[in-house]
Amino acid sequence: MSTRILPAVGDADAVRSLTTLIGQLPDAEPLAPVTDSTQLVDTLSRLAAESLDELPEVVVVHERIGPVPALELIREVALRFPAVGVVLVTSDASPGLFQAAMDHGARGLAALPLSYEELASRVQAVAQWSAGVRRHLGAGGDPVPGAGGTVVTVSGAKGGVGATLTAVQLALAAQTSGRATALVDMDLQTGDVASYLDVQFRRSVVDLAAINDISPRVLADAVFRHDSGLALLLAPAEGERGEEVTDRAARHIVGALRSRYEVVVVDCGAQLGGAGAAAVEMADRALLVTTPDVIAVRGAKRTVRMWDRLQIRKAEETTVVVNRHTRSTEIQPPLIARITGTAVAATTVPAHFKELQGVVDAGRVHELEAKSTVKQAMWALAGELGLVRAPQTGHKGGRPRGDRGAAGFRRRRDGTG
Repeated sequence: MSTRILPAVGDADAVRSLTTLIGQLPDAEPLAPVTDSTQLVDTLSRLAAESLDELPEVVVVHERIGPVPALELIREVALRFPAVGVVLVTSDASPGLFQAAMDHGARGLAALPLSYEELASRVQAVAQWSAGVRRHLGAGGDPVPGAGGTVVTVSGAKGGVGATLTAVQLALAAQTSGRATALVDMDLQTGDVASYLDVQFRRSVVDLAAINDISPRVLADAVFRHDSGLALLLAPAEGERGEEVTDRAARHIVGALRSRYEVVVVDCGAQLGGAGAAAVEMADRALLVTTPDVIAVRGAKRTVRMWDRLQIRKAEETTVVVNRHTRSTEIQPPLIARITGTAVAATTVPAHFKELQGVVDAGRVHELEAKSTVKQAMWALAGELGLVRAPQTGHKGGRPRGDRGAAGFRRRRDGTG
């Protein structure tokens, strides 16, 4: 039986030497190499969506892959595609790096300059491990795909456009439909999820920031189980502590949640920080909420351009949600699509403030009445995005997700959108 091997190498010379060696390995089936971290994750996601059997047994990651560092990329692959074995190719074969690679989820390490014998040995061992994992998954009859759950981020074009309410209602719609759902407040300085849901809980996302290996038990200790069934991971009560959640920590946290829940909704707020940028980059769907007024739409355009400059996400891979929409406003969704260069959700949310005032003031937005047109629209939006188990009334379908942009925020910090 042949072993499918996917090289992930950013350097052209290294691509040639590595693919030549892989082609010489016995029973090897080399796949077309990918040249950056985004392309690797997207390729694996596409294959996993088809079938577990379509995934390569072995991924060989070169140390100079980018823009996500090699070890962080390995951790993401290990979390999202547990049946794929990763071999790290590196010039540093020290015991410290070997241990770090294993801690991040690698199954083997090969030193540069590569030798045929070492690469063959590592690939054979990892391929055998991968085959064993796949037999176990197949015997268990677990239908959960290797890619894990769906991650949706919700960001605001500016403050006050309704991003948090949208995130809460999307999560409630998914949970009510029977999908295990986590709601994360990544608006680290000014997050309001706890206030919207009348929750007082001493643990927060900060408690996971310094943990490299987030086990199911550690994760369970950090989340709050709401009466609605939602698993809540809240922003810290002390906003200054939000700085402890780095972009690297955010990737680990979102990855751990993705592996445990069918749907993960992340409220990123309107202020872009490293953690929020990492979440948007990892997301299967990135939503940007705006209202149909000049200031908010300009803010949406500014945010989309910033995401593109920082290589977080491309405009065409972002979905704008129009909140507080009326038929009489001059700025309609098609115009917003042209201004921002994004897709615009087919479902718009109407401007009915009176429906919301009571539940918002009471911190009980989960008790919004079913007949509320705002709730009906937001739950229809959840159906459009594919977050609910059964079709909802209203608009359906949605658009396929695009490539995720690379994480550039850590290298080039900019202002807010």
